[in-house]
Amino acid sequence: MRVLIVEDEMRLAEDLRRTLTAQNYVVTHAKDGEDAWFRGDTEDFDLVILDLGLPRMDGFSVLKRWREAGRGMPVLILTARDSWRDKVDGIDSGADDYLTKPFRMEELNARVRALLRRAVGQSSPILSNGAVEIDTRLRTVTCEGVPVQVTPLEYRLLTFLLHHPGRVFSPAEISAHIYEEDIDRDSNAVEVVIARLRRKLSVPVIENRRGQGYFIRARGEA
Repeated sequence: MRVLIVEDEMRLAEDLRRTLTAQNYVVTHAKDGEDAWFRGDTEDFDLVILDLGLPRMDGFSVLKRWREAGRGMPVLILTARDSWRDKVDGIDSGADDYLTKPFRMEELNARVRALLRRAVGQSSPILSNGAVEIDTRLRTVTCEGVPVQVTPLEYRLLTFLLHHPGRVFSPAEISAHIYEEDIDRDSNAVEVVIARLRRKLSVPVIENRRGQGYFIRARGEA
C-alpha cells in the first residue's frame, strides 16, 4: 500500500517515513504544498498524511484542489492546529480523519489501518479470502490456519490485492503500489513475486486474467 507524507518538518517526516516503512507501506514524501498537489494529482496513492502549515500552498488548498479534481484517496490531516474550527474546516475540505500534534505513532498506525480499511469497505483488521488471512495489526499471514512466512514485498502485494477483491490490476499498477520509487526492477518483477507467493500458499488465491493482470476474487464471486 502506497502512502504520501506531506510534511515540511524534516525530522517528523523522517520519523513518519521510518514508522510507516516498518509497517510495510511504500512511502513517498513531499515537503511543500505544490509538490504534494502535483503528486497527488498525477500519481496513485492509497492514503495521504497531510500537514496544514505548508510552504508554497497550504494543506487546506491542496486538499480542496484534489477533491475538486475528483481525487478520492483517504486523507489524514496531521497538524498542530487544535481548535474545533480548524477540525471542522479540515473535514469540510474533504479530509477523512484529523490527528493533532503531538501524537503517538501507535495511534497514527491505527488510524492509517482504519482509513485504508474503510476506503475499500473493510470493517475488520483481518483481511481474508477463503483460507488466506492477513492480520494487519500484527502483519502476519496464515493459510488454512497455518502461519506462512512471507517477505515484506510479498506481504505488500498480497495485502494490496486483498484490499481490492475482484479488481484486476496490471503488473505496472501493482508495481507502483509495492515498490519504492528509487528501486530498480526487472519488467517481470511482479510476476516473480506472485510466483513465489503461489508456491508458499497451499490454495490458489491469486489469479490472472490474460492480457489484463492479476486479482483475488471477491467473496461469492464465481
